[in-house]
Amino acid sequence: MSTPARPERASGRPDRRRSDRPSGRVSARLSPRTVALYAAGSLGSGGYATLPGLVLTYFLTDNLGVSALVAGAIVTVAKIWDVVIDPVIGAASDRQFARTGSRRGFMVAGALSLPFFFAATFAVPPSWGPAAGAICVLLAFLATATAFSLFQVPYIALPAELTSGYDERTRLLGWRVVVLTAAILLFGAGGPELRSAASDPVLGYLLMGGVAGVAIGLGMWVASRTADVAAAPPPPEDHATIPTGLRTQYAAALRVLRRSQPFRALLGTYLLQALATGTMLAAAQYVATWVLGSEDAVTLVFLALVGPALVATPAWAALARRIGKERAFGIASTLFLTAAASLTLAVWSPGDWIYVSVAVAGVAYAGLQALPMAMLPDVIAHDERVAGGERGRAGTFTGVWTAGETVGFALGASAVAATLASTGYVSTVAGVTTAQPDAAVAGIALSFSVLPATLMAASLVTLRRYRLRRSDIDVSPPA
Repeated sequence: MSTPARPERASGRPDRRRSDRPSGRVSARLSPRTVALYAAGSLGSGGYATLPGLVLTYFLTDNLGVSALVAGAIVTVAKIWDVVIDPVIGAASDRQFARTGSRRGFMVAGALSLPFFFAATFAVPPSWGPAAGAICVLLAFLATATAFSLFQVPYIALPAELTSGYDERTRLLGWRVVVLTAAILLFGAGGPELRSAASDPVLGYLLMGGVAGVAIGLGMWVASRTADVAAAPPPPEDHATIPTGLRTQYAAALRVLRRSQPFRALLGTYLLQALATGTMLAAAQYVATWVLGSEDAVTLVFLALVGPALVATPAWAALARRIGKERAFGIASTLFLTAAASLTLAVWSPGDWIYVSVAVAGVAYAGLQALPMAMLPDVIAHDERVAGGERGRAGTFTGVWTAGETVGFALGASAVAATLASTGYVSTVAGVTTAQPDAAVAGIALSFSVLPATLMAASLVTLRRYRLRRSDIDVSPPA
């Protein structure tokens, strides 16, 4: 008996799906190799999210002499650029997935280009002056943001296509967050150490940017291999409905927001929490320098934050399996709110006790990362099944999601910069020592405590509107 010919795709190319790729998005258990490859991507996303958020504003104000308001504007403009391009990249990733069965091309492009642009962001010397320095950093960081979005948007789309299992997605994203928290430790603590390794601050920042950029790109490239084991692309008859023009791509993103109430609730919650954590991240270096009295204390702040998170991530995954992701997410949010609010006391009584509150926030932070990311593929699957969505459109969802996350982190840095400016913070250049007024130090402490606590409280309100439960996701297929 002759062997039947392999099916052809709409492009005329043979179907290159691997035998271990889930067919029809079943909830088969993912192999340890797939989980490990996917988790490696968090080395890239953790490094990109952590190091610029931690030191870029400080690099501009205290190394290049750029004013606090201009420094905040630079970070904000780069993030607004992300908001513009992420939905476009999401739709383009959907088209690539429909044509080839893989989203890897965009991911590899981002992985290969990011190291150069990331290093260039921190390669600007103070001798160029504040104006020229600000422009060069802005251009380099815009290019870095573009490269990262090429990777991140399709990367976040993959869990919805790797498995349909409610708990299996929690497992996949749980291990991703283990690597993410380790990456935060590696870049948050190791980055400033690299900066201090050189006697010249200019060379120190260049060393930090170069080494970190290569490490981020390597993690992204490893994770791109996961795209080759994602689920089958949509059938050929669906390909023509994928948006191609800029106008239709943005229209598709708006339709996703209008159509999916669970997505709006989850995105609103995550945006507010990204703003809260982005505020704390942007303020951390200033807290170390001016509240704790040592620029190098930022390393201890990150050890306090990330150490507990490494241990707590499996516990959040276990709790989600027991009581549901949405309830576990609410508990993590409340715990973070409590820890952030307690840091308000640093305005009147700074000291080493701050590390304890940061450690509690670290336990909660693990849940804030793992749980919403595990809920997002549930939302996508629910939309496809009951809300009129179409297969193979995960990139459209994740383009909007990444844009919302970007807005949160951008406004977090901007909020800190605005607080510094309003309280009289004094910018300086590398090698020059200055003093800060008491109002500026108090503003730094409040940016690290009251602002994130208030934003986290607001996120609990939007989280109450998320109504998907396990029974909405794990449904038996028709007989």
